[in-house]
Amino acid sequence: MHIVILSRNSSLYSTSRLVEAVEESGHKVTVLDHLKCDIVSEEDNPCIYYRGTKVTGIDAVIPRIGSSVTFYGSAVVRQFEMMKVFTAVESQALVRSRDKLRSLQILARAGVGMPKTVFTNYSNEVGKIIDSVGGTPLIVKLLEGTQGVGVVLAPTRKAAESIIQAFHSMKARVIVQEFIQEARGEDIRAFVVNGKVIGAMKRTGKEGEFRSNIHRGGTGELIKLTKQERRAALVAARSMGLSIAGVDLLQSDRGPLVLEVNSSPGLQGIEKATGKDIAGIIVKYVTESVQKENSKKTVRRKIKSDA
Repeated sequence: MHIVILSRNSSLYSTSRLVEAVEESGHKVTVLDHLKCDIVSEEDNPCIYYRGTKVTGIDAVIPRIGSSVTFYGSAVVRQFEMMKVFTAVESQALVRSRDKLRSLQILARAGVGMPKTVFTNYSNEVGKIIDSVGGTPLIVKLLEGTQGVGVVLAPTRKAAESIIQAFHSMKARVIVQEFIQEARGEDIRAFVVNGKVIGAMKRTGKEGEFRSNIHRGGTGELIKLTKQERRAALVAARSMGLSIAGVDLLQSDRGPLVLEVNSSPGLQGIEKATGKDIAGIIVKYVTESVQKENSKKTVRRKIKSDA
């Protein structure tokens, strides 16, 4: 089996671990930079060229698409789908999860608990926005932010008004979100693969930092999820259509609240915290999925030939 990992940097921890896991499973692996893929659309003959060479003989793709290149990265994944190649993360699920506003709407429709959130089209009614999330302190987030970048804590009403107005003046689209005081700067990352939570860690921000992202100096430790937390993570991943997802949760007085569903979750923190071979679990899911699909195709061909 030949598996492609779409990644801009083969030396990144997550990419290198996936390469290692594929090789250990006895399969062939290639890392392709999705930004260097050329998409060729032709009737009944969709294809991809990489550095001038046609990409052929691929059985599966594991996308590792950064948020800043979602548009083109998802187009490459979609092209592989048109070529009948199995993709560990579907293109539409990737796009859906990257749109913060759309993802929150989907989560709300699925009945997933989450912090009160407001989005407006540069409204001048800043006071009403603040009141809608229960006053201050509150969180202001850029819709395009990731890994804690573009996330600001407004401790007072005056600060909140200034921050929201500043973002609006720059035509930056933001969401305003309730601050969950009892979370104490901690959150949970639940790692979901194929409808199962395979590992979870509690992330704690460094001293004086309300953001718990490991990329911002936070630390992660193993945690056992409650039934409520496990269910919230699974419903969130399923509602997004993601077979592989990192679901971020807050522990609140009213139960687990989903912050975000990540379609390209990093492996370093979760593998270190849990001691599990997460990369190996992902590769096993991919290879078994391809084998099942191939078996179905064989049966369909046999039925067709016997008819």
